[in-house]
Amino acid sequence: MSGQFVLEGVVVGLAVGSIYALIAVGFTVLYKSTKILNLAHGELVLFGGYLAIAATSAFGFLPTPAAFAAGVAVTLLAAAALGFAVERAVMRPLFGQPLLSVIIVTLALGYVVRGIMVGIWSGETRTFPPVIPATVVRVAGVPVSLVGVWSAAAAATLLVTFSLFFRYSRWGIAMRAAANEQLTASTLGVSLRRVFAYAWAFAAVAGAVGGILLGLWLGVNFALAAVGLKALAAVILGGLDSVPGAILGGLLVGVVETVLGGYMEAHVRVLGQPLHGFKEVTAYLVILLALMVRPHGLFGTERIERL
Repeated sequence: MSGQFVLEGVVVGLAVGSIYALIAVGFTVLYKSTKILNLAHGELVLFGGYLAIAATSAFGFLPTPAAFAAGVAVTLLAAAALGFAVERAVMRPLFGQPLLSVIIVTLALGYVVRGIMVGIWSGETRTFPPVIPATVVRVAGVPVSLVGVWSAAAAATLLVTFSLFFRYSRWGIAMRAAANEQLTASTLGVSLRRVFAYAWAFAAVAGAVGGILLGLWLGVNFALAAVGLKALAAVILGGLDSVPGAILGGLLVGVVETVLGGYMEAHVRVLGQPLHGFKEVTAYLVILLALMVRPHGLFGTERIERL
């Protein structure tokens, strides 16, 4: 494995990983606030990508950048509304029910959302209009598409913005308090139901933004829903209840997927055949190794039960 190959993989992996990190933060915030592992998160990513393309097309009478901005605004509002609706109509009646039942409901919810999207968009690959020129720039001497650079920069900016929101805003602090100790937060006047609703809305928005950024780069089809599981790999690696861990986990998954997965596909043969698609399973190998070596993740809280 040459140094140039590794350098290229790291640069591209960090660009992709920043988007994984953004999606993983939504995953983590929802888990920290509600203790629910949302298995429909990949469908939220897919929803954001498809809806943004459709909304941008609907504003086609405007100049392309303005149409894209309007389409993104509509998509984020719709994603937040979807998050609120899911929490109110589906998750709130399940409050206090066994955790496994709630997780299964999120899995079913993902299939419902996917089915609706199949009915509307038929699952075909769709692309955004040329918002960003299809040019290639060099980052640390590595050629990267300009779309990838802009997507990574947008993801990094949003990660910083979200961090500031949770650190300084009123509802960000309330969500952190509920995440740390729900009973104490409720005693101090924090509305847990409102916190849960905001957590679902935030997760939906983070997933939608990830779908938009990946859609700009790669186009949108149903394979994009698998990114939700890649975000889960990032969350498990970093720690289910750690936002910094989710960010680091996303970056690491992006780099490992690009470097290791790319190397295996290009240089390893099994029965004389190349390992096509190995890059797509790299994230799941990360999940297995993380659970075997450090089940609570790099920064997750290790819980010890004494009998």
